[in-house]
Amino acid sequence: MAVESVIEDPRWADLDIETLARRAASEALAQLGLDPEAWDISLLACSDARIADLNAEFRGMVQATNVLSWPSAERAPDTPGAVPVPPDPTDPELGDIALAYETCAREAEATGLSLDAHATHLLVHGVLHLLGYDHKNDADATRMETLETEILARLGVADPY
Repeated sequence: MAVESVIEDPRWADLDIETLARRAASEALAQLGLDPEAWDISLLACSDARIADLNAEFRGMVQATNVLSWPSAERAPDTPGAVPVPPDPTDPELGDIALAYETCAREAEATGLSLDAHATHLLVHGVLHLLGYDHKNDADATRMETLETEILARLGVADPY
């Protein structure tokens, strides 16, 4: 698993976000029967200010958020709750993920989680978005949250739901 990282906020380096991203992405891919070594993602580890700019630019929402993702291809299923279209094995790039430090740290503290556990959850969440999973409706949310819980258990992270 190749994770190309840009660490804009140095607080992420203290957490070894690149290693967390590699582990989270590898487990998510393995859970779905995909060889982790065949795929690549890009990670932007940034601040709330940066992610707020990205959120405004790409989603029209002028506020910080914890994680954003940009899949390299549309993989969402046509039917709510269905399994997304698998990635094209001839194109190893799955897409890009951005994490905001302050929001992640605030959420981790509010829920009593360690920052690395919460960041791991958000990385798994972001990878699943890259693979076409979503939570826009109840059927899709149930499928995605179930997968997240299973993947996080394999990583030693408690069920966030």
